[in-house]
This record gives sequence, structure tokens and C-alpha cells, in this order.
Amino acid sequence: MARMASIAWANLALLCVGQVAIWPADPYFLDVLQWRKKHEAALAAEDGWLALAGLHWLEPGRYRIGTSESCDIVLPQGSGPAEAGQLEFASGRAIYYPADGSPPLELLPDEPGPPTRIRAGRVTFWLIRRGDRYGLRVRDPEHPPRRSFQGLCWYPVDPRYRVVGRLVKYDPPRKLRVPSIIGIVTEEESPGFVEFSLEGQQLRLTAIQSGQRLFFVFRDATSGSETYGGGRFLYAEADAGGTVVLDFNKAYHPPCALNPYTTCPLPPEGNRLPVAVRAGEKSCP
Repeated sequence: MARMASIAWANLALLCVGQVAIWPADPYFLDVLQWRKKHEAALAAEDGWLALAGLHWLEPGRYRIGTSESCDIVLPQGSGPAEAGQLEFASGRAIYYPADGSPPLELLPDEPGPPTRIRAGRVTFWLIRRGDRYGLRVRDPEHPPRRSFQGLCWYPVDPRYRVVGRLVKYDPPRKLRVPSIIGIVTEEESPGFVEFSLEGQQLRLTAIQSGQRLFFVFRDATSGSETYGGGRFLYAEADAGGTVVLDFNKAYHPPCALNPYTTCPLPPEGNRLPVAVRAGEKSCP
């Protein structure tokens, strides 16, 4: 009940002036609340992060896949056939042999993507690639964490944490080493870093290029206590003059905070803020 009350309070984003609760009708507050609602809906969608129900790392060999406990890769109980098929994996190549006798199918991984998806009963599985590792990821819309999801916990919306910074570009863009929760380090393109002021300090965050947007993975003084220890995510855009709005009210936990079958990036070197950013998503009580 305490968690539900916390979520409801955060979603209402009530501001207190003395003893009077005021609904913030300002469009900025409403925009943040709408963004949070959409973010939660995406997590809980049938194809969202909360529906992931398995991640099986592969070594060379042949794997029986199905709901039977005798299978090498066991799918969620009651989700489909006792044996859906077999997977042969070697040298980064995966061939799937359906149990119904259909022709074999090569599974293309999600990197560079798109992956080949296989449906077995109500579950879907596909090949993922992380560095030189390959795994079979399973999604089940009936996964208990998805069905029991009651929402996230958020700090109250605070306009002070919507800060304007400046993108300092690398010329040319650099490769940024980004560690991950599974111990793999990847090299991502970084256009530069953003300089900004927060809590009276001059700070910077190195950006990762994500399509037309800037992507930040960062820790701050709340990480591991008030917020997820692996850091938080934030997206932003730079205008033609290099101005960047960092809205920490839209910072959120990576999916690894909610589901163990994920492979999230961790903050790259230097992306640890010495201040407490009490904005955006926080850990639930």
C-alpha cells in the first residue's frame, strides 16, 4: 500500500505551498507526466521489457527447445509445446529445426538486425548478439512481472532539473568505450560532451549518438541508494547551435532494474555526477 501511495503521489505531482496542495496546470508539468505515463505503458506492453522471460547464452552445440523440463532450453510452463524444435549453433550461426517438420530456418541476430523471430505457442524467441556472445532471448506476454506491474516510482516534477547545456563536439566524433552489465565493453560513437550547471556546479556528460538524438548513461550521488545502482538513462537533442536541454525529470532506470533477462549498458568513464539528481525515476520502497 505504501508503494501504491508513493506512485499515486508522484503521478499527481502535487506541489505544496504552505499547507495548500496545488495542481500544476503548467504545460511543462503535464508534458512530463504524460511522458512518464507513456514510458510505463511501453514497459508493460506485450512486446515490452517486462515481458522478457528468458535469456539463454549459447555455446556451440544442438539444443532442444520447449516447455518440457528435459529440454536444454526450457520455455515458460504452459506457454507452448513440450518440444518446439531444435537449435544448432556454431561460429555465430544458428539454424532452427521446427518440431513439426517445417524446413530449417537460419536465425539472424538482433545486431545488426532485424532478428528472425520464432513463435512457439504464446512465446516468441530470437537470437541476440552482444560482442562475440550469442544468446536466445524469450518473450512471454504472460510473464508474472508484466502481469503484476503497478507502475514505477518517481521524484516529484521539479523544473530546476530541466537544465540547458552546450554540446562540445569532438572533431571528428570519437569511439566511446561503454561497459555493460554482462561484462562486455562495446565501442559507441560519441559526438562530444554536454557542459551544464546543476546544484551550483559546472558538470559534463559524454553523449552517445543514437539516431538523431543524444543518449546519456549516467550515475549520480543517488545511485545505489535512492536510485538504481547501475545508473539511469536520459535522451536529449541538440539544436543547430549546439544547445541541449537535459530534462532529468525524464531520466529513467534501465530495464535491468526491472528484468534480469536484459543486457544494459553501464555509465562510461566520466559519467558520474558528484551531485544528487533527485529527479526522474527513483527506486520504489
